[in-house]
Amino acid sequence: MKKTLLAIFFGLLFLQCSSIKEHNEHINDLISEKNLKADVDFTYKKLQRFQPKLYWYISKKELDFKFDSLKSTITKPMTSFEFYKKLSPVVASIRQGHLIVSPSTKTLSKKEQKELKNKGIGPFSQFEFEIINNKLYVIKNKSDNKTIKPGAEVIAINDKNTNELISEYYTLFTSDGYNKTFKRKRMSNTFPSFFVNENGIQDSLHYSFKQNDSLQIVCIRRKKIEPAKISKKEDKNTVTILDTKQKKQIKRDKSTYGYNETTRTNNRDLKFIEKDSSIALLKIKHFALGKPSRFYEESFRKMQLSKTKTLIIDLRNNPGGSINEISNLYSYLSDSTYVFIDPYLVNSKTTLVEKTPFNTSPLLAKILMTPFYAPVVFFKTHKDKNGNYYSSNSYSKPKPINKNAFKGKIYVMINGGTFSASSIISSNLKGSKRATFVGEETGGAYNGTVAGIMPIIKLPNSEIKVTIGLLVVAPFYKTTLEGHGIFPDKEILPTITDYVNGKDPELNWILEDIKKNTTIPVENQKDKKITLK
Repeated sequence: MKKTLLAIFFGLLFLQCSSIKEHNEHINDLISEKNLKADVDFTYKKLQRFQPKLYWYISKKELDFKFDSLKSTITKPMTSFEFYKKLSPVVASIRQGHLIVSPSTKTLSKKEQKELKNKGIGPFSQFEFEIINNKLYVIKNKSDNKTIKPGAEVIAINDKNTNELISEYYTLFTSDGYNKTFKRKRMSNTFPSFFVNENGIQDSLHYSFKQNDSLQIVCIRRKKIEPAKISKKEDKNTVTILDTKQKKQIKRDKSTYGYNETTRTNNRDLKFIEKDSSIALLKIKHFALGKPSRFYEESFRKMQLSKTKTLIIDLRNNPGGSINEISNLYSYLSDSTYVFIDPYLVNSKTTLVEKTPFNTSPLLAKILMTPFYAPVVFFKTHKDKNGNYYSSNSYSKPKPINKNAFKGKIYVMINGGTFSASSIISSNLKGSKRATFVGEETGGAYNGTVAGIMPIIKLPNSEIKVTIGLLVVAPFYKTTLEGHGIFPDKEILPTITDYVNGKDPELNWILEDIKKNTTIPVENQKDKKITLK
């Protein structure tokens, strides 16, 4: 039995290695016109079968025309990547931010991945970028070349004009609806990925920087990270020996806050700005990781005990995550019994049976889970009088607020990176008039998005992957303006100077607004002073 299991293991390993090798050998092969057109038809049929509200932001007639026109432009064989650059803009015209087309690129074996990691961080990872007015700026320089200052504009990379690259990459993906802020924020973070998809992983890049009205060309090479050296004397003075109880507490805290070992930062944080704890800042980077229920329970209990009067929630650059987490958080923010979202709109009675959340799971997991999952979702899906299919969920039923729900003033900071789940909770906070919003329009649409369960469809000939959402996730509160995000009550757009100097104009405005609206009794005005940090 043991020998049989070993034989199966090594057999699967061999097949995987062979598959990777074969994939990489044929990645730049030309694909026939017939097969490319077949992939176009395959894509549209899958979208029509699984994507609900496919024609939310584009008419069927217009989308039919775009797919037909795409086929008419295929007049000669092309590579998979060339085809990807033609297909992506057509899929992007559907205007659903979760609907993503990914190119077929070189696959690294586990050995190659390990070797690359040991070689150090790449030339892109040594900088943090921000796009403002279609220009790429350096916000943070982590390379060894300190002549490149934050605020430097990246004019070109390997002699390729960055403005032209940004304009081209913008056509390959979309936001929800007609929103403009999401694409800029996403591109700021994913520009390197788009470049690597087209040009491969690079060990060095030639950057052309513009700073102080002068042009500087610099070669940035992959940098190996050497472990910090600690002397024996220093080691004796600085190393703290933790007992078992302390180790358990550290482990618990990391789990609660969603600690990221790579960035060494918490995913969720609560801090008090004033000494009297009257103002709390709740920053949530992502609605995922860690133990959110425990974090919110402890945080809101702490605010209640501290008699916090004002809560500032930072959802900037939060890409979304778990519906369960945002519903739980909302129970601490709502001021009355609430319904969080609508029942999920799906394309058909069988959609959630055909494409399950564990479609990419190992075969054994599928075999074990499907008999239990399929009947449940099938009978939970019903057809309404208009012929639409809905799948019920617990979040579409009335829920009471949490016993430690916050009663004071709430501000929410948002920007184009506020997307998906972070936009859903923002919609409800905005619609219920529970919070004041500061920043810029969210990247996610006010009236919801198509996401939830998101299977990946692989095209048979080009091996391009298309990620499709199966559920319309719509907040309880809606707006009459379709295709836009949550607009701020106070619009503030950080400048490149703000980024370079580490200023936070949105937070500063909120603190000034709190100060302006705080009434101090006349008899205490001489002695009591509000200090803002």
